[in-house]
Amino acid sequence: MGTVIIFGLVALLAIFGTISALKNKNFLGFGFALATFAVFGFFTVMTIIGNGYPGGH
Repeated sequence: MGTVIIFGLVALLAIFGTISALKNKNFLGFGFALATFAVFGFFTVMTIIGNGYPGGH
């Protein structure tokens, strides 16, 4: 369950990084932040779907 929390926080920070890079017209930073959001957001959603929320045994 800790993995979902960490991945979710990284995805949220990537959203803020994406917006900040776009405002500053930093296109390389925008690309990396968007890719980070896509990867970690996907991992977060798939982990929640695969293991359930909360991850009880």
